[in-house]
Amino acid sequence: MKLLTFAVFIVIAVPTAHAGEEAERALPDAALQRKLDASVESGLAYIAANQNRDGSWGGGSGSYSRHVGITGLCALALMANGNVPGRGRYGKQVESGIRYILNNVSMADRPNRPIGYIGGINSRMYGHGFAALCLAEAYGMSANRELGRKLKLTIDCIIRTQHDDGGWRYQPSPVGDSDLSVTICQVQALRAARNAGIKVPKETIQRAIDYTKKSAQPSGRFSYMLRSRGGGSLALAGAGVTALYGTGEYGCPEAERGVKYLRRNLPGRTGHYYYGQYYISQALYQAGGEAWQDYFRRGMPDLLAKQQPDGSWTGSVGSVYCTAMACLSLQVHNGYLPIFQR
Repeated sequence: MKLLTFAVFIVIAVPTAHAGEEAERALPDAALQRKLDASVESGLAYIAANQNRDGSWGGGSGSYSRHVGITGLCALALMANGNVPGRGRYGKQVESGIRYILNNVSMADRPNRPIGYIGGINSRMYGHGFAALCLAEAYGMSANRELGRKLKLTIDCIIRTQHDDGGWRYQPSPVGDSDLSVTICQVQALRAARNAGIKVPKETIQRAIDYTKKSAQPSGRFSYMLRSRGGGSLALAGAGVTALYGTGEYGCPEAERGVKYLRRNLPGRTGHYYYGQYYISQALYQAGGEAWQDYFRRGMPDLLAKQQPDGSWTGSVGSVYCTAMACLSLQVHNGYLPIFQR
């Protein structure tokens, strides 16, 4: 298989926090830090060893095999440890995964697969968002023209399919209801693309902010859909706060209530556990201070305890997906991915 030729000009992104912020987010327990590093190393080795020959990752046979979203998450987990396309211990795996995603970018309008949509097995806007986020982070590390061209198409697809209420749903269409879980995936892809120099209209971001704020509840929870104002899981609270922080809404009351709710409910044992940890860790890291220290002391040990002897984490979507999400959660503080930086 022919791989991309990347011109790498950023190997490790430098965190932009001031000295005081860095001190607030420092990891307070050296022994736990060593355990965390060993856990991540084992998890990344598991991910690398379970890549398919075509560059994809997935949940084995069935609907999650060779999945563009899971492929994006696995490549992101490797990049979060300093690996970049073609460079680093797992640079080849990252490069191959990105090639798989690029091969699944639609280049023509088709039913349920418009131009720029990242399709594939069991593909929905979830998968598109995660895969587009991966392309955007990789583009920030390379000067590859094909990557830049197709990334712009994938971002334009997100912009075109935003619903009137400001959110997104399963299908690449601007018609119908939205949900917060799909919306956060698109918001993160848009932010990463903007970080990499891709133009994103201000009105697209503002509508996403408005949608997320409308999803917020006085309790600190966030509703899955606007028409269902009740409920709301820890995972959705993490997603809501991360979406607001990702759009620059630091200090807004909706985010502050969400952070308090997350801290009260650590270690964050929720349905969709690994998806939840992925966003809870980002939300509390972005919040900084005691919120981040709380996650390090209470959230990370819970996540570490679930790792299997072979380096994996397991769950209903498959061990590769769970391992990628766990490794991303445990590497937020590294700051190697710009999406994790404030």
